Amino acid sequence: MTEQDEHRRLAAWRERMHEVIFEADTPMGKAFDVVLLIAIVVSIAAVVLESMTAVRVAHGRLLQIAEWTFTGLFTIEYILRLISVRRPWRYATSFFGVIDLAAIAPTYLSLFLTGAQSLMVVRALRLLRIFRVFKAARYLREIQALVRAVKATGAKITVFLFTVLTLVLVMGSLMYVIEGEAAGFTSIPRGVYWAIVTVTTVGYGDITPTTVLGQTLAAAAMVLGYSLIIIPTGIFSMELVRATQRQLTTQSCPACVREGHEPDADYCKYCGASL
Repeated sequence: MTEQDEHRRLAAWRERMHEVIFEADTPMGKAFDVVLLIAIVVSIAAVVLESMTAVRVAHGRLLQIAEWTFTGLFTIEYILRLISVRRPWRYATSFFGVIDLAAIAPTYLSLFLTGAQSLMVVRALRLLRIFRVFKAARYLREIQALVRAVKATGAKITVFLFTVLTLVLVMGSLMYVIEGEAAGFTSIPRGVYWAIVTVTTVGYGDITPTTVLGQTLAAAAMVLGYSLIIIPTGIFSMELVRATQRQLTTQSCPACVREGHEPDADYCKYCGASL
């Protein structure tokens, strides 16, 4: 077998492994994700049970064996994911790549740091892969639409938040001047805290104005809070409608493992690799 044939064989093997591990369009891929999802849920349950003193005393040894078993499986899975992509560093620094590494690191750190294994609850974040398990393309499209809508509204929402912060700063300062320390408004930050609680319609009631002028300002802040609710909702809804009009596939890029490509795309729009 020539070196070129060996290279082609390795490339074909990597492509098959990528299809099984990163996508759920085949029976093997779906089975892999289902087994992985079950392992994640059981491992999280083991961590939760281990935090209970009575369970830890009675079944501590069993839970420890289970934890190291799952850590070994997740370590193998992480290594296979790195091998199956063209650019392992891209995956290692991606969101799920960091989560996958964080899911196994605490167990190894527990050999040196007491209590580090409790950090393994980050595995819960990996349950987001459930959308790929069921090949629910429409759910993936909705998630991608939400992400695009958030990105599109970033500048507008930032301006909105800046405006709200300015308003609560002004109202908090006014309330500090009007009510003073006798009513609990001991400083401007304390007044700003009251303004935020009031404008967001939470209303803890731990600080309340006692004067007529202060109560008038409080009433204005409450009405303003209800009025502000519709602004970000309207902005986001408009961008969400635009985002959902775009049709995307669930294909994963073999180089950067990112999804959300157009149906007729031949190259990844994020890294330029061929699909």
